[in-house]
Amino acid sequence: MSPPNNSSHFRLGLPKGRMQQGVFDLLEDAGISVRVSGRGYRPSLSLTDVETKLLKPQNVVEMLHAGSRDIGFAGLDWVHELNADLVELLDTGLDAVRIVAAGPPELVNDPTWREKPLVVASEYEHLSQRWIEQCGLNARFVRSYGATEVFPPEDADCIVDNTATGSTLRECGLLILDEVMTSSTRLFANPRSLENPCRREQIEQFVLLLRSVLEARSRTMLEVNVSPQSLDAIVNALPCMREPTISQLHGNCGYAVKAAVPRTLLAQLVPELKRRGGTDIVVSTLNQIVP
Repeated sequence: MSPPNNSSHFRLGLPKGRMQQGVFDLLEDAGISVRVSGRGYRPSLSLTDVETKLLKPQNVVEMLHAGSRDIGFAGLDWVHELNADLVELLDTGLDAVRIVAAGPPELVNDPTWREKPLVVASEYEHLSQRWIEQCGLNARFVRSYGATEVFPPEDADCIVDNTATGSTLRECGLLILDEVMTSSTRLFANPRSLENPCRREQIEQFVLLLRSVLEARSRTMLEVNVSPQSLDAIVNALPCMREPTISQLHGNCGYAVKAAVPRTLLAQLVPELKRRGGTDIVVSTLNQIVP
């Protein structure tokens, strides 16, 4: 177990591999520049008092649990797999995957598959064993070290693996038997790091910057001009965060209404605002939103 971090900075674990680019883009959009030199595993951030290191997500979890990192990005699946005592600070929603049990069609389509002795291959030993117990299966676990999907049918009856789209499973002729859990890239903290008031404040400010980007990614700024007679109809249609911003147009001929609206509703919202008397509708991209 590493000793408590008594320095004035916090130690950040950044994920190496598949998650890396998404996390780097999130940091950049939050105004935090990331500089990596060559094969360096210690990138520097434009923030002061932050020590960073690139680690595999599994190692980020292990180092957070051990206390040698204060905060770090990793998948929820590996926190559950390693049974790590961590505090989740932020779900970025990036790299969303499902952890599933999958097997060849002859197994999946057999209504008695749960009653048969099985060999289950996976990199996730704890998650697999938990799934086996929950399903009441008579199964033996075999650890894989990558390329788990190639094990069936010769070396295993089924597998437990992560999938984003299911395309790799389909290419290998596998069908989903069951869903074990869902996962995404999240920011975690060692609980002891949050007990230090100064470090907790630093970490909370860091989370605030990232959360503001995620909020902005989910919304877009919508501006619409409207006559006095149609103002209430427009305001009632806007799903804004609190209340829309309303300003009077030149010559008192109407109002300009502005609101940050959910991006997913935009396709329905623009025609509806037009139908309610809105004109000169402008949609623009947001970079950060701090409620």
